[in-house]
Amino acid sequence: MSTFKTRRASADDINMIAPLFDAYRQFYDQEPNLEFAKEFINARLKNNESIIFIAEDETQNGLGFCQIYPSFCSVIAAPIYVLYDLFVSLEARKSGAGKLLLEHAHEYAKANNIPRMDLTTAKTNLNAQSLYESLGWVKDNIFFAYNKSV
Repeated sequence: MSTFKTRRASADDINMIAPLFDAYRQFYDQEPNLEFAKEFINARLKNNESIIFIAEDETQNGLGFCQIYPSFCSVIAAPIYVLYDLFVSLEARKSGAGKLLLEHAHEYAKANNIPRMDLTTAKTNLNAQSLYESLGWVKDNIFFAYNKSV
């Protein structure tokens, strides 16, 4: 694998992020929809609703991304970040891009005095779980996560 770097994305990066975001959604059994992916990512960035980091190679091809959403934790009475999306293209897997994206998000949170980051992943996504745990993320064995469609 060639060398790569990570950086914070801007609205100028929509065309790089959207295919990765679309592939991420397909990984979670959603239908392909590149136009929807562009609209969704554009709205998050335009409205300052999320922070996206991208990994790119030396020719500025997008290899992966992570997206964090600012939130709050009432228990610790502090702002937190929710790392909701992490995706690395099939061609770039095992290259270290995912690890570098997670480290970049962590350093960004640290620089902004965010005391905690949360994430969830599929129980079957063992590769991601292994990466998270290798970087010090701790699996929650106390709480269950629930959701309900509205």
